[in-house]
Amino acid sequence: MEPIAVATTIKAPIAEVWRRLENLESHQEWMGDVGSLSFVGDQRHGLGTRLQVETRVGPMRVTDEMVVTVWDPPHRMRIEHLGIVKGTGEFILSPIGGATRFTWIEDLRFPWRLGGAFTAIASRPILASIWRRNLSRFKELVLG
Repeated sequence: MEPIAVATTIKAPIAEVWRRLENLESHQEWMGDVGSLSFVGDQRHGLGTRLQVETRVGPMRVTDEMVVTVWDPPHRMRIEHLGIVKGTGEFILSPIGGATRFTWIEDLRFPWRLGGAFTAIASRPILASIWRRNLSRFKELVLG
């Protein structure tokens, strides 16, 4: 299955965008599909940070355990999904003049009990739409 990628350009320097992005606790403010977010352990940012996130998409609710596997300020953050839905999610920031291109890539695998490959295919446009709205909310937070 091809990963899902969405992107936006934010008229702010990459350092400012990263400063907002690295605050993992704030992700529940701009991610509309996040019902709740908590940390597993005391670590709150950086490589190895573990989170539990209740994700809501329509009637589907899953608790997703995640771990940060790449932390490369101010350019890249990658997490691994360890819950019922497996895969990776990655945020890539690229400077464009005085602005920043924010690309979000998700590569998810659904278990057979959640519909497996059928759910992966059917959910692509829904998930892409949700993540585009999330990026719009994030952009608004950065720009104030």
